[in-house]
Amino acid sequence: MTLDRPLPLEIGGVLPGVRLAYETWGRLAPDASNAVLVLHALTGDSHVAGPAEPGHPTPGWWDGLVGPGRPLDTDRWFVVVPNVLGGCQGSTGPSSPRPDGRPWGGAFPFLTQRDMVTAEAQLADALGIERWALVTGGSMGGMRALEWAVSYPERVGALLLLATAAAASAEQIAMAAVQLHAIRADPGWRGGDYHGAAPGHGPHAGLGTARRLAHITYRSEPELQARFGRRAQDGEDPLRSGRYQVESYLDHHADKLVRRFDAGSYVVLTEAMNGHDAGRGRGGTAAALRRVTARTLVAGVDSDRLYPLAQQAELAAGIPGADRLRVIESPSGHDGFLTEPAQVGALVRGLLDG
Repeated sequence: MTLDRPLPLEIGGVLPGVRLAYETWGRLAPDASNAVLVLHALTGDSHVAGPAEPGHPTPGWWDGLVGPGRPLDTDRWFVVVPNVLGGCQGSTGPSSPRPDGRPWGGAFPFLTQRDMVTAEAQLADALGIERWALVTGGSMGGMRALEWAVSYPERVGALLLLATAAAASAEQIAMAAVQLHAIRADPGWRGGDYHGAAPGHGPHAGLGTARRLAHITYRSEPELQARFGRRAQDGEDPLRSGRYQVESYLDHHADKLVRRFDAGSYVVLTEAMNGHDAGRGRGGTAAALRRVTARTLVAGVDSDRLYPLAQQAELAAGIPGADRLRVIESPSGHDGFLTEPAQVGALVRGLLDG
């Protein structure tokens, strides 16, 4: 969908010609009362369910939750999943053409989570959805879900926040800053204007390094130790320039991301995560959270070292419609909101059936 007018940005100015890619499952009820909005994390996309397909090189990232008979039962609910503004899976981002036809590149403007939600609200308007039965997301998706409930409380009936925060912490910003530095230090970055470079000449090394660091923060130390320990990669000797298994694991995830994701989008979205602060311009965090009127569940992962439970506890305590913090038990760290579909599914069912 192309927005019918330039998108006003929180820090000033507008972004023209905005397109949002999205996928839907199920059928919208005549009164549009059964719409559910699912918001993806940093490197996710609109393909929440189903096998890999053209334009989506990986299977659905929440496949166990969406479909007939699943917690987001598509025989009952109309599920909408947009690709985030600033991304690279169909929505307008740094790799997209600007009005003169050249890629935006380094000229792409700074975005905030509120800008992304403003664009998603226009998508909802175009689809004829005045109020979501449920808005949910984890990590960066949780940031946008919270912004939806704070900015448009009358449009959110229920809210499920997973492994997210009211504002990015100093440590989260620091971890992200190192990733941004790795990308920008790559000679292939060229100030963000690399989209016309020959194949293999973009900032792939920098993006891969960023992903390696990020992936360490997404998992837990006990899980990495249990899975890999100090074991060498098959056929390699770490004492003779070979790799440990955990190094090979990180290399694998870096290679996967580099092949499917744009470094410019990674920078734009990471900066937007660093800028996340629900209380900005609203009298502080406590005042912002009091604006939420949706029935709310907040859940965190017990082994999450990137978005620790204290951040979700703050949300649960500050949102009037939330009663208590739910805890997802998982060895997978921050990624637990993705790897524990049964526990997340139970939370979804509890909200939608409540």
